[in-house]
Amino acid sequence: MRFSLALLAASAALASAHSAVPETPEEIAEHQALQEAAYHCAPAIAKYTAQRKRSWAQKVLSGGRGSVDSSDLFVDGAFSDEDTSLQGGKLLACNEVQEKKIKNNTCLLAPETTQGPYYHTEGHPIRQNMAEYQPGLLFLMDIGIIDVETCEPLPNVLVDVWHANGTGHYAGHPDPAPHLVNEKPQVGGKRSGLLSAYPRTNEHETWLRAAWPTDETGVSQFTSIFPGYYTGRATHVHVRIHTEWDTLPNGTFTSHRLSHTGQLFVEDDLNLHVDKMWPYVTNPIKDTFGRTRNWRDSLSIFDDSHLNGYNPVFDTHLLGGIINQGVIGYATIGINKTAMYQVDGWRP
Repeated sequence: MRFSLALLAASAALASAHSAVPETPEEIAEHQALQEAAYHCAPAIAKYTAQRKRSWAQKVLSGGRGSVDSSDLFVDGAFSDEDTSLQGGKLLACNEVQEKKIKNNTCLLAPETTQGPYYHTEGHPIRQNMAEYQPGLLFLMDIGIIDVETCEPLPNVLVDVWHANGTGHYAGHPDPAPHLVNEKPQVGGKRSGLLSAYPRTNEHETWLRAAWPTDETGVSQFTSIFPGYYTGRATHVHVRIHTEWDTLPNGTFTSHRLSHTGQLFVEDDLNLHVDKMWPYVTNPIKDTFGRTRNWRDSLSIFDDSHLNGYNPVFDTHLLGGIINQGVIGYATIGINKTAMYQVDGWRP
């Protein structure tokens, strides 16, 4: 399965999620500078991710006695022996890092994408275990955050994630609007395959929604279930990165600076294996509209997430000898921590 490293080339001048593409000469210049900074970081990022993988491999090989605390994954000077000089030119450092039974490829970036219609502002609990009582395949997410200006892991930023359950529903949105119960997916066009968004009719559901700050090594980890699918969309996990926030009395948070909105995906081959498992086999559209493959993702979100060669696909590995024991997905997101986007951004 393929490694996914997501780096955000975001401009602080782009103050709104409506303007994800640089337009003025100044914005283009800054965008290019950030891209170069991200490529410049690639060797450090490669080592960063390889060490996270090695820690999980040691845990599995030792029968569960290895450390899963990300504070144990790195040592002082972990990045100091990497040559990150440009040496007179741009460093497109797609280096392959060889580790025992572990390898990854670097040099991947991720642009801004839509938050979609199911984000709950001030409604995502600050926690790591987000599954609650939702049934499904164990899915652990290991998300690292890199500052593209320093090429170093970024501690104490809030990683905010949410996704659909095993049958393709989001917490708080169980049913279509009454007048749209018999709606059929759109045929053709940019929204091909999509239905109208389901309204929020349950204010209390919080399953498969969570936020957790990165530790001193820039890592945030979540325990969840493998996401299900719904009409028109490839399997995905939404992610936002907040660099300034306050906790609220109800255990959620309010954001003061949103620095990234994106979506992470999984390989189609893995999706097809998970489709054969319960409860994914009970998806109500399984025998009618079926799964949307990555390459057919509506709104071009999967394709747009690969602009300029960017790749938002989780690097996934089995947690045990068989898939039923669960999957872990790695992603590293590089941000410009001074960027600021609208918290309640564009929804198609």
